[in-house]
Amino acid sequence: MLMRILAGGLIGGIAGGLVVGAIESVTTTPLILHAEQFEVKDVASAARILLVHSDAQGAAGEGGGLTRTLFTFLATVLVAVGYVWMLLAAMFFKGAEINARTVVPWAVAGFFAAGLAPAMGLAPELPGASAAALEARQVWWICTAVATAAGLAAIFFGRNVAWVIGGVVLIALPHVIGAPQPAAMESLVPAELAGEFAARSLVIQALVWIVPAVIAGYAISRMKPA
Repeated sequence: MLMRILAGGLIGGIAGGLVVGAIESVTTTPLILHAEQFEVKDVASAARILLVHSDAQGAAGEGGGLTRTLFTFLATVLVAVGYVWMLLAAMFFKGAEINARTVVPWAVAGFFAAGLAPAMGLAPELPGASAAALEARQVWWICTAVATAAGLAAIFFGRNVAWVIGGVVLIALPHVIGAPQPAAMESLVPAELAGEFAARSLVIQALVWIVPAVIAGYAISRMKPA
């Protein structure tokens, strides 16, 4: 069963990651490129570079765009494989049946814990948006994801009402404490663009949990036990 999980997770992660990467390239990536136009950094230096290298800039831009796209696809595939393996491992240790249908609730729970719950305090941000210190945001994000996952487990697998109450408390606690916020709420990015990016990013996060998981579940269900 372990080899089926590893193989199925790899198949689902690669295939699903490529699908989500393609969707990402036409939804969130254009917004990121658009937002970068609002960033103003080292204008004088950039102007000098533009004058000196104006002839080579077109070719370099095309190469950089291709490289960026390839890295985006690679990162999405790696994340998808990691998510699927974690999800399948949790299902295996719980003794749950693994197929294209049964993985969906687990994938939705994974998205809720690692995507939706943290986004309630730290929404996906575009370049140029104001933000608190990176370390503080990382700590809060990790604590929120872990607390939410533990809370969901307590709610759905707890033996009595006390477990359910404890799960609700765990899920709510990071938001009661509050996510770290920047000292000044300033942004170079228009609010409409930032809101659209946050919404699209959450959809992408949901897809990167669900699509690879469904493919992996189907692949595992079709594999013959060794």
